[in-house]
Amino acid sequence: MKFKEFIFRTLSVCRREIGILIHNHMYWLCMLLLPVICIVFFTSLLDEGLPEKLPVGVVDLDNTTTSRALIRNLGSFQTSHVVAHYPSVSEAREAIHDNQIYAFLYIPKGTTDDLLASRQPKISFYYSLTSVMSGSLLFRDLKTISVLGSASVGQATMRARGYTDQQIKTFLQPIAIDLHQLGNPWTNYNIYLSTMLIPGVLMLFISLITAYSLGTEMKFGRSHSYMKLAGDNIYVAILGKMIPQTLIFFTVAAGYACYVFGVLHFPHPGGWGKILLLTMEMVLASQGFGIFIFGLVPSLRMSMSICSLWGVLGFSLCGAAFPVMGMDGPLQSLSWLIPLRHYYMLYQMCVLHGFPLIDAWFHFSALTAFALMPLIMLPKIKNAMLNYVYIP
Repeated sequence: MKFKEFIFRTLSVCRREIGILIHNHMYWLCMLLLPVICIVFFTSLLDEGLPEKLPVGVVDLDNTTTSRALIRNLGSFQTSHVVAHYPSVSEAREAIHDNQIYAFLYIPKGTTDDLLASRQPKISFYYSLTSVMSGSLLFRDLKTISVLGSASVGQATMRARGYTDQQIKTFLQPIAIDLHQLGNPWTNYNIYLSTMLIPGVLMLFISLITAYSLGTEMKFGRSHSYMKLAGDNIYVAILGKMIPQTLIFFTVAAGYACYVFGVLHFPHPGGWGKILLLTMEMVLASQGFGIFIFGLVPSLRMSMSICSLWGVLGFSLCGAAFPVMGMDGPLQSLSWLIPLRHYYMLYQMCVLHGFPLIDAWFHFSALTAFALMPLIMLPKIKNAMLNYVYIP
């Protein structure tokens, strides 16, 4: 096929694909409406950066000045809010089960007397890890309060013995921690989660729509006319079908980047050049993965099911929720086959921390390999388009 004919037939397939995109509401839903809803939903869900005033209960059987001071300190924390007092542990546990509170602090009777007598009393706290984020934040607050209980008594005792404030501080906190958080010094969960969840959702939509657009050609009996328009050239057929989708998905993904980095001011020391390059790599890798899966299993249902499974696995294996280095060996190996893993590492290294692309060459090469994977499946896709009989 000559170059001019290649270009002409590619543009013809592009015009045909644009007509399909316009008249099929599924494309409008999955390429524009749902991605925009997901972007707004995830970024507004944690717009304050960190969950605040999570409901906490208290079981205070001691009811002394010291125990009440501990409860006031617990309620003064940013993420904790004491909403109820319970007469027993069993009632507080029922409140957790009923989702009325996320955690409760149990102060047994005689705690203050044991503290003053240096008998190391035990106070307990219970928290629910049904929600990992709320459970982790409340564990931090409750543990801090537990440590402060003995510290306050020790402080009062040493003051009575004539120790200076500097001596008391040195005794109670012999090592002072000078903490410097890199990349996200505000501990903003919006920056931490949205930059993984939204691209993961976009990549899922892209791979699904790619497999769907190829599968519907066979399902609705359009595959022969589709290939005839492309001159029976599978390269023209795939290129002409993907170009309009690529432009739409890149526009949506670039809009997401402009919103989070330009409007919400997420940190991006790597600069806009790397952001846009990574955005294009994300779109092409997702499309390449969708085409590859369809070529591997040329069936509308099966290819979309595999893309869905692989996309959902990416949220767990990309390393944002749990570090990959802490996973079992087979899961670590599987993570290298997840496009979202390489996107997340590129974002983390090159955009969030500003490292040069050469430092993340492996992940950049992996995304490029995902984009080129369809090349080995194009002959099989051509055969499926020309000879496959769709079975409902």
